[in-house]
Amino acid sequence: MGLDNFAPVTKISIRDRVGQALRAAIIAGEMTPGVVYSAPTLGARFGASATPVREAMLDLVRENLVEIVPNKGFRVTEVSEQDLDEITRLRLLLEPPTVREVTPLIPEEDFAGLRTAAEEIVRSAREGDIVGFTRADQAFHLQLISYAKNRRLSALVAELRSHTRLFGLAEMRDRGDLIPLGLEHFEIIDTIRSRDAEAAERLMYSHINSTRDQWGVRP
Repeated sequence: MGLDNFAPVTKISIRDRVGQALRAAIIAGEMTPGVVYSAPTLGARFGASATPVREAMLDLVRENLVEIVPNKGFRVTEVSEQDLDEITRLRLLLEPPTVREVTPLIPEEDFAGLRTAAEEIVRSAREGDIVGFTRADQAFHLQLISYAKNRRLSALVAELRSHTRLFGLAEMRDRGDLIPLGLEHFEIIDTIRSRDAEAAERLMYSHINSTRDQWGVRP
């Protein structure tokens, strides 16, 4: 699914909405490094004017996700295999121990919401919606991290995840592997709900590690 498949964005908080969609498209590998994207062209695809698109892209410049190409537009920054390996190692240092920490803290009544978040991941996987899958997956993981009540940790994990490029997701979708990856989130929820903190930590470690083996930069 390319940028042409994006639904038009409403005028409410259009800069933020466009920014979220662009960020998800970059992470999902739907916007290709090296290709120059102009604000008017992206605006036409979003059903929006060029101004909020340009503003959203400037936000992404500050996040180092895109770079300005003078008089032309914006280009997605390159990410190497080494970059992805380093990001994964940092996520492994941060997320599994945090899941262990929050396992006894998540209120029983919150598990319904977590399952709804996991269902959105699986729904996107079944529909082959890579951008939707990426957005839902990030929301799920950040929701788990939020129970640690550490804003700096949440911001750091969000930043690390935003700098990945999941180019392998398209191939996983085509092979039918995206749905099993999505279903792993239910196993994570069930393990946390059992209050087995060590098992939850191991499962999150395995989830992040195995996911890295399936995506990466384009050859």
